[in-house]
Amino acid sequence: MFRILFHTPEIPGNTGNAIRLAAITGAQLHLVEPLGFDFSDAKLRRAGLDYHDLAVVTVHATLEAAWEALAPERVFAFTSDGTVPYTDVQYKPNDVLMFGRESTGLPANVKNDPRVTARVRLPMLPALRSLNLANAASIAVFEAWRQQGFTGAQMVP
Repeated sequence: MFRILFHTPEIPGNTGNAIRLAAITGAQLHLVEPLGFDFSDAKLRRAGLDYHDLAVVTVHATLEAAWEALAPERVFAFTSDGTVPYTDVQYKPNDVLMFGRESTGLPANVKNDPRVTARVRLPMLPALRSLNLANAASIAVFEAWRQQGFTGAQMVP
């Protein structure tokens, strides 16, 4: 399935929601330190509810450590200055969908890393800064999963 990569996330509720997203879609969640919280944070636990044990979550000390563990073929960096609409990407299983921290997004050195296949953008109305991190990840994961025919999903009537 797909791999979600949060680069130095700051808000525990967003990561908790991403844990839940990973559990219900079969995606993996990878977090690059430093994190703006610890895993005992009540907001993280509340947002993830009882999905923590059902999700694959890995914390990496550095981005280099994440690259080594993930060995990605393709990395899509979701950023406000992305040039490719998220719907124009033909996603494949094991793609890495990378997102930056809530306050600043992905740093230039990360979004310009040679391992990044493309910088991707979610559409927004003009003059607005950004979409919530967990919401952005959800949109991207569900589009990628949709393109795969929602493999493994149980469709509720």
